[in-house]
Amino acid sequence: MPSTDKDHALLSASGSHKWLICPPSARLEEGFENKTSDYMAEGTLAHAIAELKVRNYFLEPMGKRKFNSEMKKLQKSDLYNEEMQGYTDIYLDYIKELALKSNVKPNVAVELKIDYSKYANEGFGTADCLMVMGNELHIIDFKYGKGVSVSAEDNPQLKLYALGALEKYKIVYPIMHIYLHIVQPRLSNISSYTLLRAELEQWGNAVVIPAANKAYMGLGEFVPGEHCRFCKAKGCCSARATKNLRAIEDFKPVDYDKKEQHTDLSSIAKSIIDSSELGTILSQISDVDSWIKDLKAYALDSILKGNEIKGWKAVEGKSNRVITDIDKAFEVIKDYGIDEALLFERKPLGITELEKLLTKKTFNDLIGDFIEKPKGAPTLAPISDKRESYKLSSAKEDFAESEDK
Repeated sequence: MPSTDKDHALLSASGSHKWLICPPSARLEEGFENKTSDYMAEGTLAHAIAELKVRNYFLEPMGKRKFNSEMKKLQKSDLYNEEMQGYTDIYLDYIKELALKSNVKPNVAVELKIDYSKYANEGFGTADCLMVMGNELHIIDFKYGKGVSVSAEDNPQLKLYALGALEKYKIVYPIMHIYLHIVQPRLSNISSYTLLRAELEQWGNAVVIPAANKAYMGLGEFVPGEHCRFCKAKGCCSARATKNLRAIEDFKPVDYDKKEQHTDLSSIAKSIIDSSELGTILSQISDVDSWIKDLKAYALDSILKGNEIKGWKAVEGKSNRVITDIDKAFEVIKDYGIDEALLFERKPLGITELEKLLTKKTFNDLIGDFIEKPKGAPTLAPISDKRESYKLSSAKEDFAESEDK
């Protein structure tokens, strides 16, 4: 059964981190609507600005007047802000730098539809930027989000684009080396990953084709994991529910049913979870918090659509009072005799607001010397996290400082 969405492939490249691991999730998600948000619309706008700049520089030089005219059309969006200019410049500069490193003229394509259906049924996607230089293929992806840091290392989305690009260009170019790039400027995250053509094709044949065939047919095993947070069915998937309910059930660090009588201090100490048990428990329940939130969100959405959830209902939540017309309200207060100066609180703009006001470049030029980024507070993360481990000495100092305040 082919996908009914003409703009998005059932086996999309952007969703490959899900269906490659959990094949039947692709068909499961078909029953859910595509939800949009201001964040997604903001990202789409930033991509349009980035495309305009790359296209103007590499493909279709427009002249200053034409370029400014096209840019002004994008700037009319309510979601536009000046910081988009600085972030998209970083993306453009990165691509320009890659091109300058080559001894041959690059073949550049932007927002190119890539067909990788040789490996995944009806598979296609749109690559932000693709560049072929001699025997090198570069896939450059622009990420505007700042919620999750994305790495180019072994990235399945970019590898699928590379497989499709190989099919498109292999007759013309003797491509041997594949370079994957992620530019995520709002998180100061730029990464790259290199692999040989043979490695890529081996991955396509050994990994993608078997998983894609299962996913397309809705076969295989549901495999809950970190990828669940991006799944449309994350709030109602029975496999995810089973995994988390089992994790909760297995959480028994102390057997209270035995009601053991402690006879000395050493026996009391045994009631504390040791470091080995703690690590195991944290790994087992790492998804429980987000699963419960997703479950509640799905239940509320279902009730609001008219469905009945036994034992539950939707009620009006907490709200805050608002002034419907602040100008008129303040005029009344001033007429009452309250000084206008008392009605306003003088507060400096934050760094993000200042960057929007000045633009990122002007902000850095004017007050960059006054800006510093202190070390972040320690936070718990699994050992697979790519960030460096927090230095214990720094952690002690931070905790000491927080106690003094």
